[in-house]
Amino acid sequence: MLTKARKRAPTMERRELLSVADPEGQKDPMSHLNKTKVIMFVFSGLTHNEQLAPFLFTFFLNVYLVCVVFNFGMMFIVLKASNLHTPMYYFLSYLSLVDLFYSSVIAPKMLADLMSKIKLISFHGCAVQFFCFDVLVVTEALLLSCMAYDRYVAICCPLLYVSVMTNKKCWSLVFLSFSIGFLQSVVQTSCVFSLEFCGPNLIDHFYCDVPPLLHLACSSTLWCNSITFFFVVVCGVGSLMPILVSYTFIVSSILQIKSSKGRQKAFGTCSSHLMCVSIFYGAVFFIYLHPPNSALQIQDKLASVFYTVMIPMLNPLIYSMRNQEVKRVIKKVLHIHH
Repeated sequence: MLTKARKRAPTMERRELLSVADPEGQKDPMSHLNKTKVIMFVFSGLTHNEQLAPFLFTFFLNVYLVCVVFNFGMMFIVLKASNLHTPMYYFLSYLSLVDLFYSSVIAPKMLADLMSKIKLISFHGCAVQFFCFDVLVVTEALLLSCMAYDRYVAICCPLLYVSVMTNKKCWSLVFLSFSIGFLQSVVQTSCVFSLEFCGPNLIDHFYCDVPPLLHLACSSTLWCNSITFFFVVVCGVGSLMPILVSYTFIVSSILQIKSSKGRQKAFGTCSSHLMCVSIFYGAVFFIYLHPPNSALQIQDKLASVFYTVMIPMLNPLIYSMRNQEVKRVIKKVLHIHH
């Protein structure tokens, strides 16, 4: 009898693991196996085309390397160039820091999965990835909002700029941005990963995000859907409104400038920021606020790639190419090393 029990144990273990790692495991008629907690998730990844994968790997590896170099470079330039020790570049250096980290939360795993046949991530690894990404994305949105306020004070109240945008105020705004990002991520992560995941474990994405995770949950997701919608609206719209209000006053002030050269100079100081804002919020609202539709699945992944990998690379590029102060510092640094 003991021998028979030992022979049957591995079979039961294999069936239990099947219910964890294979969506087909949910068909097991034994109810206690159906309640087995998922310990691993499987990503569908960017593509199922094995011939396309090496090209995508090479392309996104280069994108990620450029992202790392340019964001590190931007932080280094702001730190070393004394003429860039102003609130605008203080916020920009933190934006580069956030871009660097939030790209690194997604890109390395995505690159590894492009060259893997089975794209696995542990339950806890998924929770950590989701938490970090959620913190950083919301922090980025709030930093963009802070930068819009800074441009408003600089253009609409230039005589008060030094007294309004003090070091203490800048530090407080950055601290508030990170704090809000952290707290809302704690709530969302706790909500999503307290759900029961006992059946299919295939995440139809290349990273852990709210919609595909809620789709896999065995328990009711009404509360989590409500919380997600609440934070998207509050953090998304709440950070976008100060930007829209700031630029309404900025445009009004610029139009009152009589000389065309003065208008061009004033607009040039905020054009880079406006471009970054448009790209970021366009991608965010496309991903999270359109109604569920299977026909948009491919477009969703493309938008997510742009949002998670391309934007962190584009932000420092836009600022370095369109901002005259940054361009002068870069030329000076290159000239010295040359």
